[in-house]
Amino acid sequence: MQFVSAEELNALLKQSDEYVILDIREPYEYVTCNLNSLHIPMGELIERQNELPSDKKIVMMCRSGKRAEASANMLSTEFKMTNIYILEGGIVAWRDLVEPTLKLD
Repeated sequence: MQFVSAEELNALLKQSDEYVILDIREPYEYVTCNLNSLHIPMGELIERQNELPSDKKIVMMCRSGKRAEASANMLSTEFKMTNIYILEGGIVAWRDLVEPTLKLD
């Protein structure tokens, strides 16, 4: 598992299309505020892991990063995925450091 900061991810997304953000928050959280990312709630990851792109680097995101870290660990352990990154601080860090106009609540 690797971590990426909001600033780093913002720069990487502008430079390359090899990264995809996977938002694992609950549907009500995603509807309130999202980054137009791939959305698979944490509770559905196991049965939907085949929807994850194998040819891209997947940056997992939740509200603060804790659920993303746990889910990334599960995908790495159970499915031997090596293309998983975690957005440090989650969407809260993204709002604080990249896009301050996001309304999370």
